[in-house]
Amino acid sequence: MRVHQFRYNSDNFAYLLEAGGEALAIDGGAVDAILQKVADGGLHLAGVTATHGHPDHVQGNKTLAGRSGAPLLDHGELAAKGGLSLGGIFIRVFATPGHTLDSVCFFAEGCLIAGDTLFNGTVGNCFSGDLDAFFNSVGEILALPPATRVYAGHDYVREAVAFARSIEPENPFLDSFLSGMDPEHVYSLLEDEMRVNPYLRYNDPVMTKLLIRRGLAADTARARWHSIMELY
Repeated sequence: MRVHQFRYNSDNFAYLLEAGGEALAIDGGAVDAILQKVADGGLHLAGVTATHGHPDHVQGNKTLAGRSGAPLLDHGELAAKGGLSLGGIFIRVFATPGHTLDSVCFFAEGCLIAGDTLFNGTVGNCFSGDLDAFFNSVGEILALPPATRVYAGHDYVREAVAFARSIEPENPFLDSFLSGMDPEHVYSLLEDEMRVNPYLRYNDPVMTKLLIRRGLAADTARARWHSIMELY
Protein backbone atom coordinates (compact mmCIF):
# COMPACT_ATOMS: atom_id res chain seq x y z
CA MET A 1 0.00 0.00 0.00
CA ARG A 2 1.22 3.49 -0.86
CA VAL A 3 0.42 6.57 1.21
CA HIS A 4 0.17 9.85 -0.69
CA GLN A 5 0.15 12.98 1.45
CA PHE A 6 -1.20 16.38 0.41
CA ARG A 7 -0.87 19.66 2.29
CA TYR A 8 -3.74 22.16 2.37
CA ASN A 9 -4.84 25.08 4.60
CA SER A 10 -1.11 25.60 5.32
CA ASP A 11 -0.82 22.80 7.91
CA ASN A 12 -3.63 20.29 7.20
CA PHE A 13 -2.83 16.94 5.61
CA ALA A 14 -5.06 14.98 3.25
CA TYR A 15 -4.27 11.38 2.34
CA LEU A 16 -4.78 9.03 -0.55
CA LEU A 17 -4.19 5.36 0.21
CA GLU A 18 -3.39 3.33 -2.91
CA ALA A 19 -3.48 -0.45 -3.33
CA GLY A 20 -4.11 -2.73 -6.30
CA GLY A 21 -5.27 0.09 -8.58
CA GLU A 22 -7.78 1.39 -6.03
CA ALA A 23 -7.56 4.45 -3.81
CA LEU A 24 -9.21 5.78 -0.67
CA ALA A 25 -9.20 9.51 0.13
CA ILE A 26 -9.10 10.51 3.79
CA ASP A 27 -9.68 14.11 4.91
CA GLY A 28 -9.91 15.19 1.28
CA GLY A 29 -9.34 18.94 1.48
CA ALA A 30 -6.73 18.91 -1.29
CA VAL A 31 -9.36 18.16 -3.94
CA ASP A 32 -7.49 19.12 -7.11
CA ALA A 33 -4.22 17.47 -6.09
CA ILE A 34 -5.99 14.25 -5.12
CA LEU A 35 -7.94 14.10 -8.38
CA GLN A 36 -4.73 14.71 -10.32
CA LYS A 37 -2.95 11.89 -8.49
CA VAL A 38 -5.89 9.56 -9.17
CA ALA A 39 -5.85 10.48 -12.88
CA ASP A 40 -2.07 10.24 -13.24
CA GLY A 41 -2.02 6.84 -11.60
CA GLY A 42 -5.01 5.48 -13.49
CA LEU A 43 -6.60 4.72 -10.14
CA HIS A 44 -10.18 3.95 -9.20
CA LEU A 45 -11.23 6.17 -6.31
CA ALA A 46 -13.21 3.69 -4.25
CA GLY A 47 -14.29 6.07 -1.51
CA VAL A 48 -13.90 9.36 0.32
CA THR A 49 -13.94 9.50 4.12
CA ALA A 50 -12.56 11.34 7.15
CA THR A 51 -10.78 10.87 10.45
CA HIS A 52 -13.38 13.01 12.27
CA GLY A 53 -16.06 15.56 11.56
CA HIS A 54 -14.26 18.85 12.19
CA PRO A 55 -14.83 21.25 9.26
CA ASP A 56 -11.18 21.45 8.23
CA HIS A 57 -11.10 17.67 7.78
CA VAL A 58 -14.33 17.23 5.82
CA GLN A 59 -14.33 20.50 3.88
CA GLY A 60 -13.39 18.94 0.54
CA ASN A 61 -15.03 15.55 0.84
CA LYS A 62 -18.37 16.31 -0.81
CA THR A 63 -16.69 18.13 -3.68
CA LEU A 64 -14.18 15.32 -4.13
CA ALA A 65 -16.92 12.70 -4.14
CA GLY A 66 -19.08 14.74 -6.51
CA ARG A 67 -16.33 15.37 -9.04
CA SER A 68 -15.03 11.80 -8.97
CA GLY A 69 -18.25 9.84 -8.56
CA ALA A 70 -16.73 8.06 -5.54
CA PRO A 71 -19.02 7.29 -2.60
CA LEU A 72 -18.83 9.23 0.65
CA LEU A 73 -18.05 6.69 3.37
CA ASP A 74 -19.08 7.49 6.92
CA HIS A 75 -16.03 7.08 9.14
CA GLY A 76 -18.12 6.02 12.11
CA GLU A 77 -19.76 3.27 10.13
CA LEU A 78 -16.36 2.10 8.87
CA ALA A 79 -15.14 1.84 12.47
CA ALA A 80 -18.28 -0.03 13.49
CA LYS A 81 -17.57 -2.55 10.72
CA GLY A 82 -13.91 -2.77 11.71
CA GLY A 83 -12.56 -1.51 8.40
CA LEU A 84 -12.70 -2.04 4.66
CA SER A 85 -10.80 -3.72 1.83
CA LEU A 86 -8.85 -1.71 -0.72
CA GLY A 87 -7.21 -3.42 -3.67
CA GLY A 88 -6.98 -6.68 -1.76
CA ILE A 89 -5.59 -5.08 1.41
CA PHE A 90 -7.67 -4.80 4.57
CA ILE A 91 -7.56 -1.38 6.20
CA ARG A 92 -8.46 -1.52 9.85
CA VAL A 93 -10.58 1.41 11.03
CA PHE A 94 -10.98 1.82 14.77
CA ALA A 95 -12.60 4.39 17.00
CA THR A 96 -10.25 6.67 18.93
CA PRO A 97 -12.50 9.05 20.87
CA GLY A 98 -10.77 11.83 22.75
CA HIS A 99 -9.97 14.72 20.43
CA THR A 100 -13.59 14.36 19.34
CA LEU A 101 -16.12 11.68 20.19
CA ASP A 102 -16.23 10.56 16.54
CA SER A 103 -12.46 10.35 15.90
CA VAL A 104 -11.16 7.25 14.12
CA CYS A 105 -7.79 5.99 12.90
CA PHE A 106 -6.91 3.94 9.81
CA PHE A 107 -4.21 1.26 9.99
CA ALA A 108 -2.78 -0.99 7.29
CA GLU A 109 0.63 -2.40 6.40
CA GLY A 110 2.43 -0.54 9.16
CA CYS A 111 0.89 2.86 8.41
CA LEU A 112 -1.43 4.77 10.75
CA ILE A 113 -3.55 7.67 9.52
CA ALA A 114 -4.17 9.24 12.90
CA GLY A 115 -6.07 12.44 12.14
CA ASP A 116 -6.00 14.75 15.15
CA THR A 117 -5.77 11.95 17.71
CA LEU A 118 -1.98 11.72 17.45
CA PHE A 119 0.30 14.29 15.87
CA ASN A 120 4.01 13.91 15.24
CA GLY A 121 5.40 14.85 18.64
CA THR A 122 2.15 15.65 20.42
CA VAL A 123 -1.57 14.83 20.62
CA GLY A 124 -4.73 16.71 19.75
CA ASN A 125 -6.72 18.88 22.10
CA CYS A 126 -9.34 16.94 24.05
CA PHE A 127 -12.34 18.81 22.66
CA SER A 128 -14.62 15.96 23.72
CA GLY A 129 -13.73 16.57 27.36
CA ASP A 130 -13.38 12.81 27.87
CA LEU A 131 -9.79 12.29 29.01
CA ASP A 132 -10.45 8.69 29.99
CA ALA A 133 -11.63 7.82 26.48
CA PHE A 134 -8.57 9.61 25.09
CA PHE A 135 -6.34 7.58 27.42
CA ASN A 136 -7.88 4.34 26.15
CA SER A 137 -7.47 5.48 22.53
CA VAL A 138 -3.80 6.28 23.05
CA GLY A 139 -3.34 2.88 24.67
CA GLU A 140 -4.77 1.19 21.59
CA ILE A 141 -2.35 3.09 19.37
CA LEU A 142 0.58 2.18 21.63
CA ALA A 143 -0.29 -1.49 21.10
CA LEU A 144 0.61 -1.16 17.41
CA PRO A 145 4.07 -2.28 16.21
CA PRO A 146 6.90 0.12 17.14
CA ALA A 147 7.84 0.55 13.46
CA THR A 148 4.37 1.91 12.62
CA ARG A 149 4.51 5.07 10.52
CA VAL A 150 2.40 7.81 12.10
CA TYR A 151 0.70 10.12 9.60
CA ALA A 152 -1.01 13.02 11.35
CA GLY A 153 -3.82 15.39 10.45
CA HIS A 154 -1.65 18.52 10.77
CA ASP A 155 1.98 19.53 10.55
CA TYR A 156 2.68 20.70 14.10
CA VAL A 157 6.14 19.17 14.30
CA ARG A 158 8.16 22.28 15.16
CA GLU A 159 5.66 23.46 17.74
CA ALA A 160 5.49 19.98 19.25
CA VAL A 161 9.25 19.66 19.58
CA ALA A 162 9.52 23.14 21.10
CA PHE A 163 6.91 22.21 23.71
CA ALA A 164 8.57 18.86 24.45
CA ARG A 165 11.88 20.69 24.87
CA SER A 166 10.29 23.11 27.35
CA ILE A 167 9.26 20.12 29.47
CA GLU A 168 12.44 18.09 29.06
CA PRO A 169 15.24 20.28 27.64
CA GLU A 170 17.85 17.54 27.97
CA ASN A 171 15.96 14.94 25.91
CA PRO A 172 18.70 13.67 23.52
CA PHE A 173 16.23 12.52 20.85
CA LEU A 174 14.51 15.82 20.06
CA ASP A 175 17.08 17.20 17.62
CA SER A 176 17.26 14.04 15.51
CA PHE A 177 13.46 13.72 15.54
CA LEU A 178 13.11 17.22 14.12
CA SER A 179 15.99 17.05 11.65
CA GLY A 180 14.79 13.68 10.34
CA MET A 181 11.44 15.07 9.15
CA ASP A 182 10.93 15.36 5.41
CA PRO A 183 8.63 18.38 4.81
CA GLU A 184 7.48 16.78 1.55
CA HIS A 185 6.30 13.59 3.28
CA VAL A 186 5.83 14.08 6.99
CA TYR A 187 5.60 11.08 9.27
CA SER A 188 7.27 9.63 12.35
CA LEU A 189 7.74 6.13 13.71
CA LEU A 190 5.77 5.11 16.76
CA GLU A 191 8.99 4.03 18.47
CA ASP A 192 10.38 7.55 17.98
CA GLU A 193 7.16 9.04 19.38
CA MET A 194 7.81 6.99 22.50
CA ARG A 195 11.13 8.82 22.88
CA VAL A 196 9.97 12.40 22.31
CA ASN A 197 6.20 12.72 22.67
CA PRO A 198 5.38 13.65 26.29
CA TYR A 199 1.79 12.44 25.93
CA LEU A 200 2.82 8.90 25.05
CA ARG A 201 5.45 8.68 27.77
CA TYR A 202 3.22 8.53 30.81
CA ASN A 203 4.96 5.30 31.89
CA ASP A 204 8.47 6.68 31.38
CA PRO A 205 10.29 7.15 34.73
CA VAL A 206 11.58 10.51 33.51
CA MET A 207 8.05 11.79 33.03
CA THR A 208 6.93 10.30 36.36
CA LYS A 209 9.67 12.21 38.21
CA LEU A 210 8.76 15.40 36.37
CA LEU A 211 5.10 15.10 37.36
CA ILE A 212 5.99 14.43 40.99
CA ARG A 213 8.26 17.49 41.05
CA ARG A 214 5.34 19.56 39.80
CA GLY A 215 3.05 18.18 42.46
CA LEU A 216 0.84 16.35 39.96
CA ALA A 217 -0.75 12.92 40.39
CA ALA A 218 1.53 10.09 39.27
CA ASP A 219 0.47 6.95 41.12
CA THR A 220 -1.20 5.18 38.13
CA ALA A 221 -0.84 5.26 34.36
CA ARG A 222 -4.26 6.86 34.01
CA ALA A 223 -3.43 9.49 36.64
CA ARG A 224 -0.13 10.28 34.91
CA TRP A 225 -1.98 10.67 31.59
CA HIS A 226 -4.39 13.15 33.18
CA SER A 227 -1.48 15.03 34.73
CA ILE A 228 0.48 15.24 31.49
CA MET A 229 -2.61 16.56 29.73
CA GLU A 230 -2.75 19.31 32.35
CA LEU A 231 0.60 20.51 31.00
CA TYR A 232 -0.89 21.10 27.52
